[in-house]
Amino acid sequence: MRAVTTELRPWGEPDAGYLLRAFSASDDLATQVGDTDLSTIEPCQEFIALQLAPASGSVRNFANSVDGKAVGNLGIGNMEHRHDTGWVYYWVSVEARGQDLASRSLASAARWAFEQRDLFRLELGHRVNNPASCIVALKAGFTAEGIERQKLKYEHQRYDVETHSRLRSDPAPQTDLLKTRWTFGFGP
Repeated sequence: MRAVTTELRPWGEPDAGYLLRAFSASDDLATQVGDTDLSTIEPCQEFIALQLAPASGSVRNFANSVDGKAVGNLGIGNMEHRHDTGWVYYWVSVEARGQDLASRSLASAARWAFEQRDLFRLELGHRVNNPASCIVALKAGFTAEGIERQKLKYEHQRYDVETHSRLRSDPAPQTDLLKTRWTFGFGP
């Protein structure tokens, strides 16, 4: 049996076909990009160039990669150093779900944020009607903190959100971490 290579790595233009395939296969991913139409290769290339590939001191997106193929995104935004916090978001393509990849990616990105960006607290939120995202957060060592009523709005419907956090001082989850590669931009 051949070994599978999984890692978090920078997004690049060659990933546009993978992004197109992921968003074509699942309507539920549309909420991750707002009004952006990712139904053809050109907007996927543009979305990668403008949204996923650029890095800054406050935002970093990683392609969740299996054997070089981008099958998801793990992002940390709103990184700031007055309070040493960041906001985590993630999605995984339909073909990569059910393999513990999202929780391993989340735990790996948390380690990166704590060690490379010196953050202390990471937060995330998921719709309460998305139990799979809750499982991902819990497996990655994020503690549920409470419900924010009707926080998110998609089309004409509002959703309650469960907030989770993980502190640098929390015990690391018992999961296999992914190699996390960042070769350009703002630091490791």
